[in-house]
Amino acid sequence: MDTPTAAEVFAAVAETGSFSKAADRLGLSKSAVSRRVSALERHLSVRLLERTTRHLRVTEAGERYLVHALQALDLLKEAEASARLHSDQVIGTLKVLAPMSFGKLHVAPHVPGFLSAYPGLSVDLHLDDRKLNPHELGCDLALQVGDLPESSLICRKLAQLDSVVCAAPSYLEQAPSIAVPADLIHHNCILFSYSDNKDDWVFKSELGQETVAVTGNFQVNNSEALCEAALSGLGVVRLPTFIAGSYLASGKLLLLLPQHEMASKTLYAVHSARKLVPRKVRIFIDHFAALYGPGCPSWETHGHPGQ
Repeated sequence: MDTPTAAEVFAAVAETGSFSKAADRLGLSKSAVSRRVSALERHLSVRLLERTTRHLRVTEAGERYLVHALQALDLLKEAEASARLHSDQVIGTLKVLAPMSFGKLHVAPHVPGFLSAYPGLSVDLHLDDRKLNPHELGCDLALQVGDLPESSLICRKLAQLDSVVCAAPSYLEQAPSIAVPADLIHHNCILFSYSDNKDDWVFKSELGQETVAVTGNFQVNNSEALCEAALSGLGVVRLPTFIAGSYLASGKLLLLLPQHEMASKTLYAVHSARKLVPRKVRIFIDHFAALYGPGCPSWETHGHPGQ
């Protein structure tokens, strides 16, 4: 890895607000980061940061330097990317942020094939269901589910992610019947704690839209753990079909309310709005776009209400 310039080190400190976080991003020690910033301040004969035991603040001079430094660094990266466009080789490290369960099930298994096609690349895959800023993690791109990200980013739609309501046969054998969404108020519903509407399940049918306030004795922040609880017969669960599909196909989970659809979410590939997108980012997106589409993704072939 190339040694970061003083401008890159200062920019990392300013953006993260921490010598430690900047050191982690750049792969340097905290002391090395501090020395580089101090050397830059001596070179410029101006203080760029105000340091205390508890706080780190960018000075007015530091703010002005940061604006021009970031512009210069972007131009340098574009120049390097432009030069690499003329090379058939794709080399370097690609850091990717993806949702936990989707990344484990539908990204990680395809990485070996991707790397065999591009042996000069290495992939650093970061899995997390929290809404994190990929830039703060130093990621080249992120796979993001939900609403369109901020306009300063470039987005490419990769797939639609649908959800269904289902339960294990062992639970349904001893529970009241479920004919309409309102019947769910009489059932133990397993909840995904990271969801914005974890206990308000919205359904659409020919009769319109209906929201049901559900309750349950277990919630968890991981979709696979949610699925395991349902498989054990704990209750009714709302799951994305990229997790539920194989269990619905095998009969380990049974589809409920097939005439009522749940909201679909979009999976996007998100990266910085640069004039020249690094080739490693473009080929990764193209590779996975081909895997997930066009048309219906492979995980949607089992148990989807519209199938």
